[in-house]
Amino acid sequence: MSETALPKDDVQPALDAPVETVNSPEPRRGNGLAILALLVGAAGVAVGGWGVWQMRSLQANTQQQMAQMQALSDQAQGLKLNEQRLTARLEQLPGADELDARQRLVAQLQGDQQRLNQRLETVLGASRKDWRLAEAEHLLRLASLRLSALQDISSARALVQGADEILREQNDPGAFAAREQLAKSLAALRSTEQPDRTGLFLKLGALRDQVTELTELAPEYHDRGDSLLGLTADGDGASRWAQWWDQISRYIRIDFNADKNIRPLLAGQSLTQVRLALSLAIEQAQWAALNGQAPVYSQALTEARDVLKGSFNQDNPQSQVMLEQLNELSKQPVTVMTPDLATTLSAVQGYLERRNVNAEESVKPAAKAVEGTTPETSP
Repeated sequence: MSETALPKDDVQPALDAPVETVNSPEPRRGNGLAILALLVGAAGVAVGGWGVWQMRSLQANTQQQMAQMQALSDQAQGLKLNEQRLTARLEQLPGADELDARQRLVAQLQGDQQRLNQRLETVLGASRKDWRLAEAEHLLRLASLRLSALQDISSARALVQGADEILREQNDPGAFAAREQLAKSLAALRSTEQPDRTGLFLKLGALRDQVTELTELAPEYHDRGDSLLGLTADGDGASRWAQWWDQISRYIRIDFNADKNIRPLLAGQSLTQVRLALSLAIEQAQWAALNGQAPVYSQALTEARDVLKGSFNQDNPQSQVMLEQLNELSKQPVTVMTPDLATTLSAVQGYLERRNVNAEESVKPAAKAVEGTTPETSP
């Protein structure tokens, strides 16, 4: 630094020299031009950017229009293909004359179909009526069977009523005779009283349960081994008379109350057997009452009363009440005279036969008419 320093003498004259100031407008003019150049450049950049944006927009619109044109071209191609297909199909269609012939054929077929539908409805309606009438005949058969086998008045009346309702639904004047017979059968069934077999069965069952409560009047007689053999004459030994007297003396009692009603005494095993016999007789009467067997019912009650009178004490209140109930039950009917439904069944069967004959005669002309109409064939 010491080498580059200037001498003080050389510097001082320079500092002392006057400095001239010059006022020149050149820097301001240069700044304005620079600003104007900057503005022009910025405007040019803006114009260039706007132009680039416009170019890109035009390119995008052009591409979109090209895509739309391609889509329209594809649609036009598809329409052209469809047009070709429709043209091919139209070429395959028949002509006007053939279409007219087919239209006439279709109209004729529709008419035939309507006639066949009407005929089918008629046949089906007749079939339903035939089924219902067959059901009425079946109901009458069941009613006749119930009367003959079980004498069930209530069930037979309901079955005959059902058959009459079926004939009433037909609304056929030809069924007058059959309905008349049905009305007579219904009147006969309603006037016939149904025996209470179930009630008799239950009452006899209650009596059978009371059999075990019946007891003998006097206590059982027990053999103590004593006999009257010593009262016979001595000397004849073991004669037959002595043996016989020895046997019967075991069953002899002396009662000083002779005016009292004496009944034979029962041993324990004999009493059980008598109770069993009485119970079986009442049970047989139950079966006869439930099945409507009047002779068996009367015979069983007679046997029960005979066992009760012959083996038990009549002075016993239980025996008296049971005997009264058996007498009352013997008067109850278990069978009834049922009306005969054969005439009614024959009348219904005759009506069905006449109806079938009339139906066959009405079907023949219609069948001939259907056979005579043949549809036309297409050319």
